[in-house]
Amino acid sequence: MRKRIAIPLERGNLCEHFGHCQQFAIVDTDNGMITGESLATPPPHEPGLLPAWLAEKGVTDVIAGGMGQRAISLFNSNNINVFTGAPLKNYTDLVKDFLNGTLEAGANYCNH
Repeated sequence: MRKRIAIPLERGNLCEHFGHCQQFAIVDTDNGMITGESLATPPPHEPGLLPAWLAEKGVTDVIAGGMGQRAISLFNSNNINVFTGAPLKNYTDLVKDFLNGTLEAGANYCNH
């Protein structure tokens, strides 16, 4: 199964607050293997903009530390799965954990 996973980054690692990241890692996978990676600089932060922007890029899943409930709902309405509470790790390790079914999703860091 093919997936395109987006992870918000700050200095190469997961950014705690989704809407204020410096870049997104966009990782393509197929049958549990990483098949491609790219970095994308998001447009200036505007509430509600990122779900549609990532949907246009074909993203199927988002791994995040924290995200507001409205953003989660907007992602879901764009047929994008959201996994919050991920540990602050390198994006490649997070994708490998996700593909292996060992991603530790804890509490959503965002409380609004």
